[in-house]
Amino acid sequence: MPYISAPTVVSSIASQSDADAFRTLNEEWISRLFTLEEQDRAVLGDPFGRIVGPGGDVLLAHEPDSGTVVGCVALLAYPDAVFELAKMAVTPDAQGRGIGRQLIAAAIDRACALGGARLFLGTNSKLAPAIHLYENAGFARITRDRLPVADYFARADILMELK
Repeated sequence: MPYISAPTVVSSIASQSDADAFRTLNEEWISRLFTLEEQDRAVLGDPFGRIVGPGGDVLLAHEPDSGTVVGCVALLAYPDAVFELAKMAVTPDAQGRGIGRQLIAAAIDRACALGGARLFLGTNSKLAPAIHLYENAGFARITRDRLPVADYFARADILMELK
């Protein structure tokens, strides 16, 4: 099947309903595939305080007609202009439409606009389609000792950084 551009609009988180959609999308896939950790609950429960306030952002993909949120990704800010691409999700009904690609591209652009010098992520080998998207966007695997943060999620068995 040929790649079809996603008919979505990507924007920064702006309301409590955006925050609720971000939480719901992520809780669904994390709970289905893994265990929702305390770190997850803290970030998902307060994206304005835990992500936006410290200098990051949450990007949401909306259907243009209905405004329904069909995907999301977070940029978590760390010292020294380091950002983490995290909490990416696309609703099952919207998967396969290029929304993940669109979110990653928007997140890379946003990290640059926020002054980012380094962008990394952690994922899991169970998430083969996501890994493929990250590699196509220019991310390469790194070892845990190259992580710019300590105490990173145990479920992340693959770590990547944008080349």
